Amino acid sequence: MSRMKGALLAALVAAALPGCKIIKTPTAEEKAAAATKSAFDPNAKVEAIWQPQVVPYFQKRAGGLKDVAQLAASSPDQAGEKYGNPGKQSSAPWTYAVKFTGKVVAADTASRAATLDIDADGDGKADAKVQIGPALRGTALRDTLDFVNFNEFKNQIEWAQFGKAFNEKADAAFLSAIPRDGLVGKTVTVTGAFPLPSGGQLPLVTPSELTVGG
Repeated sequence: MSRMKGALLAALVAAALPGCKIIKTPTAEEKAAAATKSAFDPNAKVEAIWQPQVVPYFQKRAGGLKDVAQLAASSPDQAGEKYGNPGKQSSAPWTYAVKFTGKVVAADTASRAATLDIDADGDGKADAKVQIGPALRGTALRDTLDFVNFNEFKNQIEWAQFGKAFNEKADAAFLSAIPRDGLVGKTVTVTGAFPLPSGGQLPLVTPSELTVGG
């Protein structure tokens, strides 16, 4: 009887073997390649949407500096609905899309966080401060877009990296080509975004486009 049981068990094992699959343990190189392939690349993500989506969005969404600034000062929520991202997180501050042309009345280009003070209404006084980098503060470009969402990202770190990538793209695309000398008196045309300023402060604009004229 035991001999029959042994033969039956052997037959069952033999029948099961063809269906078994041996899984190869990946090498360290294969693991590294897989990790690289699945790694989050914020710069590539921004690059893919910059020209087809981001630039046209700001061109269409932006309002004149005077109109946006006045509405933001009197009714931040209403200004956000009109010039910002109505779908933003409720705890996030408002940012606004804006466009204007004006004259440079002051240029701070000694640091990496370089800025230009722009007179947009011809009264000789600055109406906005424009970041020209290469170090750009904040994430106004990311935050103003209504077609990106925090919930699409794995965590806060990826979301922050994504915001920084917009600033890096702006610097690489056009800001790095702006001269750092002789800017006062020049005319600039800017499209971009700024967060709701604190009382008495100029709007701090991060450009999605900027050109320098005569």
